[in-house]
Amino acid sequence: MIELPKGDGLSGYELLAVQLEALLAEERDLIANAAQFAAFLYHEVADLNWAGFYLARDEELLLGPFQGKLACVRIPFGRGVCGTAAARRETQRVDDVHAFPGHIACDSASRSELVIPLVKDGRLIGVLDLDSPRPARFGAEDQAGLERLAAIFLRLTDC
Repeated sequence: MIELPKGDGLSGYELLAVQLEALLAEERDLIANAAQFAAFLYHEVADLNWAGFYLARDEELLLGPFQGKLACVRIPFGRGVCGTAAARRETQRVDDVHAFPGHIACDSASRSELVIPLVKDGRLIGVLDLDSPRPARFGAEDQAGLERLAAIFLRLTDC
C-alpha cells in the first residue's frame, strides 16, 4: 500500500500516477498493460478484493486481466454495475452493491464498487472494475484519482 513520506508534496493518487507512467512507459500492448495495471492497483490501493478489466465485445463485456477471486466471464451491456457503466459510458460509484438494481454477485465479499468505462477515440474499449469488501470504500477523491489513472492507461496503450 502506498504510504507517503511526510512533506513530499504528492498526494497518494499523484504518486500512483507517476508510478503508473513509469510502469507502462515501455509497452503498448493492451493485454500486457491491462495485466500490469490490474496487479498494480490490487497491490497499491487499500481495501480491494478485486481489480481488473472487462473488455467490450459486441454488446457484452468479456473478462480480461484481473487480480482477485474468480469472476463472471461475460456481462451484457446494461446489466449489473459493470454493464451499466459500459452502456451509459459513465463511471459508476456504488456504496452498497447489494442495493444496486441487477447487481451481479461474483464475489460475495464485495460490498462497494467503482467501475470506470474505458473510452478511446469515441470507442468503448471496456471497463476498469474495482471491488472492495468495505461499504462506501470509494469517495469522490478516489473516483477522480482512479479516472486519472485510467486515462494514463488509455494514453499509453494501443487499443
